[in-house]
Amino acid sequence: MASLLRAAVPLRTLATRALHTEAAHTPATTPHALSLIRSQPSQYVVASVAGRKYLLAPRDLLTVPRLKDVQVGDVLALSQIHEVGSREFTMRGSPTIPPEKVNVEATVVEHTKGRMEVIFKKKRRKGYQKTIKHKQTYTRLRIGSIDIIDQ
Repeated sequence: MASLLRAAVPLRTLATRALHTEAAHTPATTPHALSLIRSQPSQYVVASVAGRKYLLAPRDLLTVPRLKDVQVGDVLALSQIHEVGSREFTMRGSPTIPPEKVNVEATVVEHTKGRMEVIFKKKRRKGYQKTIKHKQTYTRLRIGSIDIIDQ
C-alpha cells in the first residue's frame, strides 16, 4: 500500500512543490518578517525565565522556581526572547531578539509550594536512618499579550 502511494507522486515533484511554496513566503527583511508574524491570529515566544527556556503563548500560566525579589501583582518584562513565531512564520534571534522589537509581559500571580518531598537516608548495619521532608517553593506567572513592534 505504501509503495503504491510512493509510485503515484514522484519524490522530485514533492520536493519542488515544497521549495516553491517555501521560497514564495520567505520575507526579505526583519520588519517584513515581524509584520507577517503579527498578521497571524496567534503568536508564541520562546523566552528565558529564571535560567530556563519556555515556550509561551498569551494567557499561559507558568510555574517557575521561586523568584525572591518580586511581589504578587508585579509585572515583569521578559527581555531574553529567543524566538517569536506564529502558525506559518518563525523568527529566531542570534542568540536573542532585541527587546525593542518584541514586548512580552508576565504578571506574578502567586508564590506557592509544591508537593511534599520525602528524602530517606540510611546506612546499612549502622542503625542510621534519617527522613527529610520539604516542599519546593515556586512562583506562578501569567503571560500577557505579545506585542510585536515592526519598524
